[in-house]
Amino acid sequence: MNFKGISFYLSLFCFPISFLAFINILYASYFDYFLSIDTYFTTFLISLIVGTGLLYYGKNTKKKIDFIEQLILIFITYLLTSVLIAIPFYLSNYQVTFINSLFESVSGLTGTGFSIFKNIKYLDPTLILWRSSSQWIGGLFFLIILIIIFSNKSFNYKMTNLTFAGDNNFKSKENIKDNILKIFIIYSALSIIILTLLSFSGLRLFNSLNMSMTLISSGGFIPTDNISKIISTNFQKIIFIFSLFISLLNFYLLFNMFNKKVLIKDHKEDMYLIAISIIFFILIYFNDYAGLDIAISIISSLANSGLTLVKSDNSLSLYFLLITIIGGSLISNTSGIKLTRFYILLKITSLEIIKLISPNSVINKTIFNSDKKITDENVKISFLIFISFFLSLFILSSLLVIDNIGFEKSFKLSILTLTNTVNSEMFDMRNINFSNLLTSSKISLILFMIIGKIELISIFLIFKKILFKN
Repeated sequence: MNFKGISFYLSLFCFPISFLAFINILYASYFDYFLSIDTYFTTFLISLIVGTGLLYYGKNTKKKIDFIEQLILIFITYLLTSVLIAIPFYLSNYQVTFINSLFESVSGLTGTGFSIFKNIKYLDPTLILWRSSSQWIGGLFFLIILIIIFSNKSFNYKMTNLTFAGDNNFKSKENIKDNILKIFIIYSALSIIILTLLSFSGLRLFNSLNMSMTLISSGGFIPTDNISKIISTNFQKIIFIFSLFISLLNFYLLFNMFNKKVLIKDHKEDMYLIAISIIFFILIYFNDYAGLDIAISIISSLANSGLTLVKSDNSLSLYFLLITIIGGSLISNTSGIKLTRFYILLKITSLEIIKLISPNSVINKTIFNSDKKITDENVKISFLIFISFFLSLFILSSLLVIDNIGFEKSFKLSILTLTNTVNSEMFDMRNINFSNLLTSSKISLILFMIIGKIELISIFLIFKKILFKN
């Protein structure tokens, strides 16, 4: 195991935490929030020292790590950065325990949005900003991991090769730094676009800043107790829907609009997602629900954000849960099983039925009618992901039932955890008090929030490597 190589790359994920802490120090200094400035100064020093130490330990070694080592790196990255992000919560004046602090930080880093805090409006503004920025940095980390690491051909269970992922040389060693910089620039530019649009729609700058970091990362943290308090006009709702679409669709869609004339050919997955959104909207709209509010809930469910303006007395929570399980584009911050995997399973199933009925039929195994073929490996992985999702669902539900919150809530909460979706009113789950859960439940949720992001199959691969060394 190349521990020094892992240490080198792990250090690179620590320095952005230092940068975020520095930004909060400046914010706290400018607006005279001196009671909280020490917590961010402590976070700045610890993350800088840890990052420097890991960098020093791993700098003089081979930087090449294999796929299993990359998976281990990802898991350790989530755990370490979560501890660093938890420091301001733990050292705050709100008497937050370490496990609750870790729970909040993992929830932000994975874009889930579960929170141990009640009455968000009474929180220190620097802490609200810290919660939102934890989502933003988590979304950036995941996109880097998704495109640079999960595109590894050794075992491409994320199947990013089936949808357009930019330059064909994206994964070459020579330009990996330039590509990470490209991801950062695109991600930041999209965040600024959302921030500008939200500000233009009439939101306060503070709310616009926090919401832009939430929306770009498909997160669930908001700067107030209820999103209806800041999103109210039809124009704001339209901007909200547009922002959710940005996080739902392929990360490179908007970028390629400025570089390619033909978009449908490279982004058919996105066209299918848009079509599904329209179909669900039409079906639900004719149930006499408010059009824009329902549209927000549908897009939010597909984007695995969970933010909604729909109240808990609606009768559509089951439908929203099913949409949440589908998820968005393969190359996005969304979780869930993902639309492309559903497409593969449904298409292969229908093809097998056609073969039984008409053995001499010509079988078309293309993905979204493109030039790319669905291989047997793609089918196996899609089926394995499907099984592992429901296995994770069964395990987590069984662990949560012990906490005496009821089977229905345990089942719903498990789905939301594995899809990294906030427990909003449209799922009738708003009243859960995470701070009062058993420690065992919190630890289970922490682990499965991470597993929901990187998927259970990665854990199986790590165990396989450890138990059956080649």
